[in-house]
Amino acid sequence: MDDKNLTQEQLIEWDRRFLWHPFTPMKSWMEKADPLIIVRGQGEFLFDLQGRRYIDGVSSLWCNVHGHGVKELDEAVRTQLNAIAHSTLLGLGNVPSIVLAKRLIDIAPAGLTRVFYSDDGSTAVEVACKMAFQYWRNVGQAQRTRFIAFHDAYHGDTLGAVSLGGIPAFHQVYQPLCFPVDRVAAPRLAAFSGLNAAVQESLGAQETLAPTWIPQMESLLARRPGQYVGIVVEPVIQGAGGMVMHPPGTLQRLRQFADAHDLLLICDEVLTGFGRTGRMFACDHENITPDLMCLSKGLTGGYMPLGATLTTDRIFAAFYADPKLGKTFYHGHTFTGHPLACAVAIASLDLFEQNRLLNQVATLAPVLWQQLNPLRDLRHVMDVRQTGLVAAIDIARDRRTGERFPAHWRVGGALCTAMRRRGVLLRPLADTLVIMPPLTIGLESLAQLTDAVVESVQMVEDIALHCEETNP
Repeated sequence: MDDKNLTQEQLIEWDRRFLWHPFTPMKSWMEKADPLIIVRGQGEFLFDLQGRRYIDGVSSLWCNVHGHGVKELDEAVRTQLNAIAHSTLLGLGNVPSIVLAKRLIDIAPAGLTRVFYSDDGSTAVEVACKMAFQYWRNVGQAQRTRFIAFHDAYHGDTLGAVSLGGIPAFHQVYQPLCFPVDRVAAPRLAAFSGLNAAVQESLGAQETLAPTWIPQMESLLARRPGQYVGIVVEPVIQGAGGMVMHPPGTLQRLRQFADAHDLLLICDEVLTGFGRTGRMFACDHENITPDLMCLSKGLTGGYMPLGATLTTDRIFAAFYADPKLGKTFYHGHTFTGHPLACAVAIASLDLFEQNRLLNQVATLAPVLWQQLNPLRDLRHVMDVRQTGLVAAIDIARDRRTGERFPAHWRVGGALCTAMRRRGVLLRPLADTLVIMPPLTIGLESLAQLTDAVVESVQMVEDIALHCEETNP
């Protein structure tokens, strides 16, 4: 079969006949008149079968860091491929996995000393969950079996990660398969409170909402003393739950809770790691070290699937024992420490240094904030918030009353579809528009992206009317 000569019509037919897309209502997908098929990328741009160019406004689902078609990353894969594509890490070592582990520890928050590889973000969280649970058994505290997490959290789609997640639309159906988790309210900045984290001081922010999660946390810890394994959090930005941005000081308070009650603090940096928030890791904003930190997405620059769970000597020591004691961590994957993925991750870290990429984010973040300014006075905009090069816009029928559009209208999705005509690709979270471009995006492309967002949101009444007519 000559795949190069396939027509668009043939590809669309096969897609509809054979493929099942993730997080996609397939009836709606099958009824699309013009599904978009991407064939290549370069820089911050993606190109479809007709050669039309789009700005990759969500970094190919929050993972692309340096852009597409980066010669240094391409060459890293080719060089490693000339040596070996894959060899198991079970009972053997491989050079890229060893080098990458050292490089990650060099840049991680102080006190993280060990790297356990997996395949993606969900499995990185799964590793942390199982490792934390077994840690307490290995040190003789088997009564610790419960976790604390936040409402509307998202930590992945394997069952342990689903247990920790708290988004009903994604997770409710699987609850009979999950272990129990106690939850507290998500920490939130007040609406229109501006940037937090690295650039908040320079641009200012209004007061935050009353921290209801703190008394809830205190109540849980008092009710079940000595029963918790740890606290699990998406630091600074709670992603798929709506890009909820935490007030400054949240991580410090969580670290204090964990220390005071001898709990493990597990930070899921799958989204926030590798420069998204303006620092290499979100934990760096408040100079805290978690007991376990989960990484993926930007770890390889968005090139290949790879997960990593970083942890401390304290936890590693609890597993360091004679095999007859039964303390070994029996967990792994066929592709753990995959040489190709590790090689491109090393090259990605090199580019962070060579291109001073964190400085680039510090330069672009205030520009993005200013370019979104026209949205703040629109009737249908409930909130605009941003951390680093991550921005979110909440759309509603009327922000004065807080009335939302009916969920089945899928107004956010319709807005993003409208932006394609302006050469921009975004993927919403319900009626929250998410802007998360590659960190290397140029000023001209950033302006085109934000102009498309502003122009589309200004048309929301017409778009919502069409959504109502087609989804009564």
